Amino acid sequence: MRKFIETIKNIFKIEELRTRLVYTLLLVMLYRLGCFIVLPGIDAAGLAKLQSSTQEGLVGLLNMFSGGAFGNASIFALGVMPYISASIVIQLLGMFVPYFRKMQMEGESGRKKMNQITRYLTVLILCIQGPAYVASIHSQVPAEAFVAVNRLGWSNFTFNIVSTIILMAGSIFVMWLGERITDRGIGNGISLIIMIGIVARLPYALVAEIGSKFGTNNGAFLALIIEFVVWFFVIIATIALVQAVRRVPVQYAKRVIGNRQYGGVRQYIPLKMNAAGVMPIIFAQALMLFPLLFSRWDATRGLAATLSNYTGFWYNLLFGLLVIAFTYFYTAVTVNPTMMAEDMKKNGGFIPGVKPGKKTVEYLDNIMSRVTFPGSIALAIIAILPSIAILLGVNNQFASFFGGTSLLILVGVVLDTLQQIESYLLMRHYDGLMKTGRLTGRSGM
Repeated sequence: MRKFIETIKNIFKIEELRTRLVYTLLLVMLYRLGCFIVLPGIDAAGLAKLQSSTQEGLVGLLNMFSGGAFGNASIFALGVMPYISASIVIQLLGMFVPYFRKMQMEGESGRKKMNQITRYLTVLILCIQGPAYVASIHSQVPAEAFVAVNRLGWSNFTFNIVSTIILMAGSIFVMWLGERITDRGIGNGISLIIMIGIVARLPYALVAEIGSKFGTNNGAFLALIIEFVVWFFVIIATIALVQAVRRVPVQYAKRVIGNRQYGGVRQYIPLKMNAAGVMPIIFAQALMLFPLLFSRWDATRGLAATLSNYTGFWYNLLFGLLVIAFTYFYTAVTVNPTMMAEDMKKNGGFIPGVKPGKKTVEYLDNIMSRVTFPGSIALAIIAILPSIAILLGVNNQFASFFGGTSLLILVGVVLDTLQQIESYLLMRHYDGLMKTGRLTGRSGM
């Protein structure tokens, strides 16, 4: 405890770090305030049905990423998801389109161009998602809740246009907040905003879990203790998955005369066991909604019900297999062994015992495939843990924190943010946050 208090004091002794932390806190508070501001012309008392429909599935995921703003019909309802979608599209284009691949290799100038294109694409996605969200409000919110139409005499068309513009502006403002946090605050702004939305749901989930246990079980206290112990070990396992890397040694020559090198320095390429992050779970969850489309026909209704049962065996088996498949796919998209080999060659580096060029590419590709296999299995297990927790009697709200998207984002963002804070402490010759060594986040070692 004394060590922790001393570390907090050291953090606030560093003026730049203190300024960044306060700046980040103020912007996060501004974002959370906006999550509770309902769209103009809607009575907040009539949003019960919309809130209840945003608890599960992909819609529940969107509501979680927006910190509950999606279910509150807030001005920030669309949150950062349009920006994330645009970023994924641009990232994929960087692998398959030469123009974007060239920009990726242009350094800082190329990154600025890609960021600008990402913003334009975000606006385009908002033009589609904004009207779609307003249409969903009309289908799930009672007609009497639309105060602007019933009392102020607005037409539905006027209300839809105004609401769409406000939603688009709100999402762009959230994107701007994230970029400001990244530039002048601590951590990755977009990731931090998502994490804050997840953390905001945790107290309600804990209260719901405690209430459900003490309301139905005589041994509630013992059951909660066991539950929290299991949750603790799940968090530790998730941290291990996020930090696990395979280090590939690379030898860089200091001096080369003819075909011989003299001296040299050895460095390591960290190949992450989970290079895909949380994206495979998000993609798999999106695909698991498709069986619902076949529930309207009698011939496929039974199969659709089986594949849509959140706690069923076949749902979780298919879900786990999709997570494994998308882990390999997303790793292949984001990790480019050819580019890594070319960068090594340009900087005079080589892997000891492996010929430069094609052999190096094959070597890196083989290692990445072997590392990804246990990582994809572990990610699939974490993805289905919430369903297992529900089967064991955990409340639906709290079960989402036993694994899946919530826990992975929470652990990953916290580790990355603490890593940045520790860098400031070590740079000023203060002790780090951990006694055993430096923290490693999703960026590797």
